[in-house]
Amino acid sequence: MLTAASDVLASRIPHVLRTALGPHWEFTVDGPRVEIQHPHQGTPYRPPRRLPSWKELLHSLQTAFADIGVPRDDCLPLRWGRDTELTISAVQALDPLLKDGRPQTYRQGFLPQPVVRFTGERDASGDLRDGFLTSFVNVSRVQPIERLDEYGAILDGWLSVLSQLGFHARHVSIHGTLAPWRRREVAGITLHFRHLDLDIGDIVLLWNVNAPSRMAIDLGTGLERLAWARTQQGWPDLIYGRFARLAPAATLDAIRTATLLIGNGITPTARGAGSITRRVIGTIDPDSVGLGVSSLVRASYRYWQLFGEPPVPWPAVAVAIEEERGT
Repeated sequence: MLTAASDVLASRIPHVLRTALGPHWEFTVDGPRVEIQHPHQGTPYRPPRRLPSWKELLHSLQTAFADIGVPRDDCLPLRWGRDTELTISAVQALDPLLKDGRPQTYRQGFLPQPVVRFTGERDASGDLRDGFLTSFVNVSRVQPIERLDEYGAILDGWLSVLSQLGFHARHVSIHGTLAPWRRREVAGITLHFRHLDLDIGDIVLLWNVNAPSRMAIDLGTGLERLAWARTQQGWPDLIYGRFARLAPAATLDAIRTATLLIGNGITPTARGAGSITRRVIGTIDPDSVGLGVSSLVRASYRYWQLFGEPPVPWPAVAVAIEEERGT
């Protein structure tokens, strides 16, 4: 059960956000639900004429965050081993503060964090819907805060970052519920932001239930989804480029994910984190990789290199996938 302090915290949020965002946003509060929109919403959106490379997009994000005083921090290790075998979110950098009530974090600031999740939405045939991947980059700002007005300032700063990336405020809206949720020792309030009709991330106010003064912000989106919203490009072409029509999407997703896992030293095993690698490789369609996987591994490896040099070289990754799959 949440404390009365949690309800007080939630009740202050509309005022905090109105103060931070100023008069150029329209607020609709209906019970616990809140919607924040630009008064000139609905004007046409024009994607950029030239599609930026992943490296350019990452650099733009890093520069935009630095401009508002938020430096980039090192990524968390992919092998986690606490609560989850793998890192599934940059918010895990806040575990000491939020779960243990200790005044420290593993990381803070801007984190472009590679993660692996199996929670992506799927269609009736079991394939991942457009906009979802098993492995992706969780672009986050993870930040301890001492005062609630910092929450509003962080959201306002994110709108500035989006503006520098080419998103206009009139195409962005924020919605959610102010009712706090609780998961064991952590409570929070989540607001989602969307570009046009596409959800692209959220901002979560978090605190330790037993020590509510231990507060933090997890503001996150997916780098790939952010690029999708900005460019309006077809999802398979955006993610897989020239490989998009050479194999089923499930196989492409599996090789991309296996490259991240094995590149970080998480080789196939019967148990533990390695069992996830084995599970992923098991979904590769053997009829689609009769000539091997090295080309797609090399392309995927170059992508993951943008966020930190993997300890295992790409040829060894390709060999490990092929040996495990029996190709």
